[in-house]
Amino acid sequence: MAARRAALQVAVVLLAMALCAGGIGASPGCRKHVRRVTDYGADLEDWPLIAALPSYGRGRDEPGPRYSNFIGGSNLTDVTISGYNGTINGQGQVWWDKFHAKQLDYTRGYLLELLYSRDIIISNVTFVDAPSWNLHPTYCTNVTISGVTILAPVHSPNTDGIDPDSSSHVKIEDCYIVSGDDCIAVKSGWDEYGIKFNMPSQHIVVRRLTCISPTSAMIALGSEMSGGIQDVRVEDNTAIDTESAVRIKSGVGRGGFVRDVFVRRLSLHTMKWVFWMTGNYGQHPDNSSDPKALPEVTGINYRDVFAENVTMAGRMEGIPNDPYTGICMSNITAQLAPKAKKLQWNCTDVQGVASGVSPEPCPELGAEGKPCTFPEEELVIGPPELPKCTY
Repeated sequence: MAARRAALQVAVVLLAMALCAGGIGASPGCRKHVRRVTDYGADLEDWPLIAALPSYGRGRDEPGPRYSNFIGGSNLTDVTISGYNGTINGQGQVWWDKFHAKQLDYTRGYLLELLYSRDIIISNVTFVDAPSWNLHPTYCTNVTISGVTILAPVHSPNTDGIDPDSSSHVKIEDCYIVSGDDCIAVKSGWDEYGIKFNMPSQHIVVRRLTCISPTSAMIALGSEMSGGIQDVRVEDNTAIDTESAVRIKSGVGRGGFVRDVFVRRLSLHTMKWVFWMTGNYGQHPDNSSDPKALPEVTGINYRDVFAENVTMAGRMEGIPNDPYTGICMSNITAQLAPKAKKLQWNCTDVQGVASGVSPEPCPELGAEGKPCTFPEEELVIGPPELPKCTY
């Protein structure tokens, strides 16, 4: 059996209460077929520690290592996790309670994390109540996530839906996410660790997503983006009662870049901000972040966006002496909520053009532009059709 080739096939049928002691692990050469996982609770002694990710340098919640993930694998090829909408339940409440009570010495594990793997399919599965992030493909290539449902209470801590991290050729489509954090967050490492690891997230497609997240974004780019994010294509997505649509998060010390982002055909219902860019995201792994490591944010395109019941159209904040540039907006309509802000745009350290935008944008985006671009060629990701489970 080749050392670098493995298959993980988790056919989820009757996963009713899924939190097994120490998580489900996968390694090269293993094949798993899971029909039912027993609930053992979140006794910390049942959960071994694993190393921090090299592009993060430490756990995301706390310094040092982190608790093992519920389902994890590394150096795999041909990974399929599928089922007839079977449920994987992370029993997150006990972890959230311990997190809020500051009873955890290490970072909570993720519901599913695959590392250094390729040719991954996750389809027709429901993920419920993750301790922290739900799906975390990291250092992966050729990932398809389709027809997935992710559910968590809207005030649960850090329950991101899908977080592609330093991964390439990722397709997320036809998913439904209710989350206490960003429904999707594209990442690529944290400050000096991400800069050193130097693996961007790129060639990413997100389409036909439905998101509900009152305190966070439908799609976030960052804030951990120190390895770079580029060629992200977002289309035909719906957000309901969500804080913002496609948010860019970075800050001094991050380095890296966010560039060549293309967004079109969004339907947004009840939003705090339609457009939100943040250049002062201040969380750092330690005191070694380089204040000279400034991110490059450029080539951000939004077109054909309709939003209703909006509090504020845009909060666009770049970085002093490091502005966000190349922003394009076209054919944008934001219908205001009854108690909308009087000031609809707040723009600092950003540069761009706009056409057909209502309410009228800020002067920094006031130059009349052409319709914003969207790549015509299709990215080739995953198999031509998803495989069917056999039992």
